[in-house]
This record gives sequence, structure tokens and C-alpha cells, in this order.
Amino acid sequence: MAHRFEIRKNKAGEFVAYFCHNSESIFWTEGYSSKAGAKNAIDSILNNGLDRQPRRMNIAWGIRRP
Repeated sequence: MAHRFEIRKNKAGEFVAYFCHNSESIFWTEGYSSKAGAKNAIDSILNNGLDRQPRRMNIAWGIRRP
């Protein structure tokens, strides 16, 4: 599997959930005081995220492509 979630501690000692693809961090959550908070954030992303591939968008012109 090329993508995954990781929970790491930041410099402030908070737990942060990172979404990684091919060993690169794509996005991350805010810091949580407990590991359970970071796990809840991952569950929320999985439950409320897109069920399908998003449409491509030309960022320069804002034109949607199929």
C-alpha cells in the first residue's frame, strides 16, 4: 500500500496524524494531547472524506476537467 496514516509526536509533545504517500507527508492534522484524539481525527477523515476520485482542476484558470 502506497498511502497510509501515521501518528507522530511534534516538538510540543502533541500527537499529530500525518497522511503519507510514497514516504511523503501530504497533509497533517492539528496537535492533540492524546493518541486517542489523533486516532479520532483519522476516523473522521476516513468517514467524512470523498468516496470517489475528485475532479481535476486547472489551478491557474479554475477550469474543471472531467
